[in-house]
Amino acid sequence: MTARVTQADVARLAGVSQATVSLVLNAEYDRVGEATRRRVLDAITRTGYAANPLAQRLARGRNQIVGVFTYEPVFPSTSADFYFPFLRGIEAEAERRACDLLLFTSAPVADGRRSLTGQGRARLAVTDGCVLLGRGEDKAELARLSEDGFPFVFVGRRELPGGADLAFVGADYIRATADVVRVFLDHGHRRIGFVGAPGGREAHQDRLDGYRTAIRDAGLRPLTIDPDELTPDEIADLARDNRLTGLLLAESHRAEELRAAAGRRGLDVPRDLSLAVLGQPELPLHSDLSWTGFRIPREEMGRQALALLAELIDGRMAERHRLLPCSPQPGETVAAAR
Repeated sequence: MTARVTQADVARLAGVSQATVSLVLNAEYDRVGEATRRRVLDAITRTGYAANPLAQRLARGRNQIVGVFTYEPVFPSTSADFYFPFLRGIEAEAERRACDLLLFTSAPVADGRRSLTGQGRARLAVTDGCVLLGRGEDKAELARLSEDGFPFVFVGRRELPGGADLAFVGADYIRATADVVRVFLDHGHRRIGFVGAPGGREAHQDRLDGYRTAIRDAGLRPLTIDPDELTPDEIADLARDNRLTGLLLAESHRAEELRAAAGRRGLDVPRDLSLAVLGQPELPLHSDLSWTGFRIPREEMGRQALALLAELIDGRMAERHRLLPCSPQPGETVAAAR
């Protein structure tokens, strides 16, 4: 009978101590150099060593299972799905840290969205912590979860009532939107409007704040248009009647509709009316144009959300509020003002 491979065998082959092998097996990579980690992993592969995962987890007092809770169905049907990069980043970081993911799909549904109250909250207890994702969150529910001391991180900036401290990893929409405004200014635009619903989610408000700040810093007057109150044709009429030469679109799914409405009025994009999209649409734009704007670091947001959660689970001091820079997209839908 072949003798069972032990940690000592792995350590001897890798030329390290058993303590170092243990650190690698426990995914404590910040305490092991990259070259050493790879050498240990290679030795594990060559020897066929298999640690007892249950014993390891019990020894640490944790399951090494992290939950992923979504407030609406976001499981991607294609790689073009808006949520796919978030999930890909979460998965990659979980794999790097040698922990398993548990996707919660059976939480009670209230008013068309999943809930974390009652049974939904109890199910989270099988995990060490949870990454939350989606739009339909209940702020009071999140505040209660935060008070419970259960480790969780939201993908996207969120503010809670009563000053509750919610850990999140989001995108810096304020700076990204201000940078897009400056692209318009550099092209000579001075009458620039913003198309986006007022108030609402933090991501919308951040975009609006970035637009207003940059416009006022340039000595100009903001002009906001609520797309929930107007049709694309009415928005195009409003832009023409107010002699606007550029529009920033917070809701990118309206981009093609607005471009078509401008065309029906003899306005060419970008020659007569420049447009910019503030982030990728949830559904891909079917267009022959490369849209000016910015890209949201979705995969990195997912990765850092899992990394932050791991730090909170370990009880390490961590920056609980992380805003990541967006990538500018020069595109071809902003041209010199006429």
